[in-house]
Amino acid sequence: MKIYWQLFMAFFRIGGLTFGGGLAQLPMLKYEIVQKYHWLEEPELIDIYAIGQCTPGIIAINTATYVGYKKAGVMGGIVATIGMVTPSLVIITLAALCLQAIIDNVWVQHAIMGIRAVVCALMLNTVYTLGKKTLKGKFAWIIAAFSFAAAFFFHVPTVAIVIAAAVIGIIYNVYIVGRNAA
Repeated sequence: MKIYWQLFMAFFRIGGLTFGGGLAQLPMLKYEIVQKYHWLEEPELIDIYAIGQCTPGIIAINTATYVGYKKAGVMGGIVATIGMVTPSLVIITLAALCLQAIIDNVWVQHAIMGIRAVVCALMLNTVYTLGKKTLKGKFAWIIAAFSFAAAFFFHVPTVAIVIAAAVIGIIYNVYIVGRNAA
């Protein structure tokens, strides 16, 4: 029962304390899953996150389901997912009850502006620290740079970028690295 409670509370905190979707939740995912509970290593979190980005559904929920399943089977996946969505359901319900007051309140608008700035800073910090730890070698940095350019400048769909990067990585490692090793 302890693992179920830990899964629920970890993902409840992630779901309740982050705003802005999957990328904004990445710092909290890293803290709770990698640093606090040691359920995954950083490279595995990145892999899960990339797969969650390519599969249908919300990235954070896909990640919660996977981590919960890995730690405690099907019930763990269910508990982690419920933990992730519960804060949103509560917040959305409360917001819907007093929507007009929230929309028109100048203080709420200022608070949201501040939250957006913090979320951007946290995302940049996480991308930087994860990039330093997971991008090994010049070729990985080149793939990362081209992937960023494809997404940012050319609006290439994420799935296409991930698939292309995977194919390029396979080709590079089989034909270039493999040939040099032989």
